[in-house]
Amino acid sequence: MDRRKFIKIGTTGTLVAGTVIEAFSNRNAQDSPVFQEPAKAIPLAGSYDVIVSGAGPAGVAAAIAAGRNGARVLLIEVQGCLGGVWTAGLLTWILDQQNKPGIMRELENRLVGMGAKSPIATGHRLAYDVEKMKLLLDSMCLDANVDVLLHTRVVAAAKESNNRISHIITESKSGREAWAGKLFIDASGDGDLAALAGCSFDFGSGVAGGFQPLSMLGFITGVRFEDIKPFVRWAGDGDSSSKKRLLEQIVKGGVLPSYTLPTIFPIDSDLFMIMANHEYGLSGLSAKDVTKGTINARRELHAIVDGLKSLDGAWKNVKLITTAEQIGIREGRRIHGLYTVTTSDLESGARHDDAICRVTFGVDVHSVSKADELDGKSYSQGIKAKPYDIPIRALIAKDVGGLLMAGRCISGDFIAHSSYRVTGNAVAMGEAAGKLAAKAAQQNILPQDVPFRSLDIQL
Repeated sequence: MDRRKFIKIGTTGTLVAGTVIEAFSNRNAQDSPVFQEPAKAIPLAGSYDVIVSGAGPAGVAAAIAAGRNGARVLLIEVQGCLGGVWTAGLLTWILDQQNKPGIMRELENRLVGMGAKSPIATGHRLAYDVEKMKLLLDSMCLDANVDVLLHTRVVAAAKESNNRISHIITESKSGREAWAGKLFIDASGDGDLAALAGCSFDFGSGVAGGFQPLSMLGFITGVRFEDIKPFVRWAGDGDSSSKKRLLEQIVKGGVLPSYTLPTIFPIDSDLFMIMANHEYGLSGLSAKDVTKGTINARRELHAIVDGLKSLDGAWKNVKLITTAEQIGIREGRRIHGLYTVTTSDLESGARHDDAICRVTFGVDVHSVSKADELDGKSYSQGIKAKPYDIPIRALIAKDVGGLLMAGRCISGDFIAHSSYRVTGNAVAMGEAAGKLAAKAAQQNILPQDVPFRSLDIQL
């Protein structure tokens, strides 16, 4: 038998000098039936300086930055590849990345070197080959000495008596395992780790059902850019009129899509990503809702592509070759931090001395209901956003010590979130969180006690 340390979790929920929290605070009503899990010893599988939960754009950037700054890093991902929505989600269109230095620029340059950047002009958006992105992220993490754990989900968190997170529990093919860390980064998108650790959070607009829809992405081929150019979102589509023309084609093919601004994005001259789906009223925090949305969305995408194929002409050989493993989720928990990014920050173009990211993307609230979508309500909500800063304080959890957030689960309000959630910003946030976590771990202090100037953040 392995001579590993064991942590014992009993029915009281105690965990060696700390407390384990196993349930999300927004599920299981008090009067719901429960099953009391018997006490069990969980192997302590490893100890790290920094543990990152979620390997999407924010998580991989955080892990790489922490590793490059001398930390021993564990990166945990529930999917079978790194990249999250970029890869498992098929989102080959990186927004608000053009002004981001550091890892974001390195990613673009290395994609170019691999021949993985789209040959179609896409303006300030970055389009790329998904498989080569997977390969690149693997390489960058390994080069930074990051330990990667795929097909693994974080299911519980433990805190010391001083309310500082000390361990997480994972489940995978290896069973239930515990991992010790000095600093933790929640880059799960939905704020799963922070919720498990007991952090307070906001979700949606505050109105019942007031959260943005899920969207399934897919890849199509059998058509060429030159033949379907009027329907493709590329640099020459300055007024986005391709979306209206594509909608007309889809309707002509016999389908009224759930999303009235369907879009085709170029990956190569004969390969495209299509976004033409909205799943309304479903919570990204509910497995049942996500399952329902995934099944509905996949059915709709097949119907849309079959309808286009029936038009013959340029569409006669169009084929849906894959749908995303992970449906796109816009709305997750917004974890309370030491600072909350607000609508007024966007309107005023807020500047901060501890800024780690300058957001230039506008307000983008996807309709929270089908009625709103059909009414054509403005995605900008009538708010004119100026370029604004995200301070590092918005990445530091307010309620739990030793915990950082990166990506769309940082501290912000509903409107601000719709702007900063795009993935170019996620990379910048992840890089800053990784640097901060490494410094804090090395000095054995809380993130908020690290001098900001020592991080050498570039905007």
